[in-house]
Amino acid sequence: QGELVESGGNSVQAGGNLTLSCTASGLTFTHYGMGWFRRAPGKEREGVACVTRSGATQFSADFVKGRFTITRDNAKATLNLQMNDLKPEDTGIYYCAAARYCSRDLSPQNYKFWAQGTQVVVSS
Repeated sequence: QGELVESGGNSVQAGGNLTLSCTASGLTFTHYGMGWFRRAPGKEREGVACVTRSGATQFSADFVKGRFTITRDNAKATLNLQMNDLKPEDTGIYYCAAARYCSRDLSPQNYKFWAQGTQVVVSS
């Protein structure tokens, strides 16, 4: 059974940077598209970004374009999210997840395995 473990959540001031990491085990990493999602306080879960199995293609939500970058290292079975110029509205719990494929619509319904979540707090 696949397992995803995240790290990197923290509290930062607006304008700061953070890198979230996610390590996969118990699954064939290259068989899955990988994504990041978040749930802000009082809001629904939303897709942030995803990357295809090979890492060649990424899709990002409009609200993070130009600020967040998703990458993966298939040799290490890891997924990263580099978050720059963070804003208070980026506060939330961030989840990495694995899907059979990564698609532009960033629908969470495609995703089979989920990590436990890591907290990101951005203060103004």
